[in-house]
Amino acid sequence: MNPSPETNSNHCAKLWVSGIVLFWFAFALFGSVLGLFDSSPRPSVALGAAVLLPVIAFIACYFGWSDLRNFVRSSNVKVLTFAQTWRIGGIVFVILYYRRLLPATFALPAGWGDIAIGAAAPLIAWAISSRTVFPKRLFVVWTVLGVLDLVMAITLGILSSATPLGIFAGSLTTRIMSQFPLSLIPTFFVPLLLILHIISLIRVSREGSEVRSSANAESPVNRISQLSTIDSN
Repeated sequence: MNPSPETNSNHCAKLWVSGIVLFWFAFALFGSVLGLFDSSPRPSVALGAAVLLPVIAFIACYFGWSDLRNFVRSSNVKVLTFAQTWRIGGIVFVILYYRRLLPATFALPAGWGDIAIGAAAPLIAWAISSRTVFPKRLFVVWTVLGVLDLVMAITLGILSSATPLGIFAGSLTTRIMSQFPLSLIPTFFVPLLLILHIISLIRVSREGSEVRSSANAESPVNRISQLSTIDSN
């Protein structure tokens, strides 16, 4: 049986998205190694662009590219939720604070905020799978908190930087966040995780039952139910 036009469209969008993400990561990696994003002694235009442009580009492409829009609307919200588990890595910020490499004004709220969102991600994913009704309110609250945490981290990173904008900066600044390897966090991982949150909000803006159906499409319970229905017929 030939694949449907919608399936072909999603496959094409998936290939494009994969290629773009790989190119984006390569740019962030080589730019970090070459010191392109170093924010001292003045604000780095390249760093700011690396943080903001991917998010802006995604929003523009979503509204202007129907294949991407269909791909986003068919994405698995459970997978999107589990992806945020990586934010447990925010413990690195806390460790760097205690090693006197990052200021408390940035490291503690950004670090503990990431840890909280990352630790909650598997629980939210479990709630999506286990409940009969999709927990839309719980999911939206967690997602919005995740977005606010990322925005707060970006803001505090700027205000604690070794630039004229660093009004919170003291003897310690966030300059190491603009140097390799930590520069990969603001130039790739932060905007990527923010985009995943945006996709999640797009998904739950649709009917909650559709979202749960997508998340549990491959669950053993569903498979058993389908087999029972077939046998009874």
